[in-house]
Amino acid sequence: MSYSVSQRTREIGIRMAMGADRRHVLGMVLRRGSLLTVAGVLLGAGSALALTRLMVGLLYGVRPTDAPTFLLVSLAVIVAAMVATYIPSNRATKVDPTVALKCE
Repeated sequence: MSYSVSQRTREIGIRMAMGADRRHVLGMVLRRGSLLTVAGVLLGAGSALALTRLMVGLLYGVRPTDAPTFLLVSLAVIVAAMVATYIPSNRATKVDPTVALKCE
């Protein structure tokens, strides 16, 4: 997300110069990060469910389709991704439009 925000510095500067407030820019970047996070969690959980049959011998004390484990891991990934998305999105709200427009 940090790379994505740095690539969109000019766009963010133009949006802020045109009147977008910090809340709008923050929401835009968080929305993008949330979309990627949800897609990743869904693909990861689906893949994990499909591959549990292969790992039955490696799982001790946990059933292969243990719902609380899947939910806890998914929640942990979502929280980590949202924190990792919030940091660059908060930085994006502090972009000075004149500096961003001069940026190449």
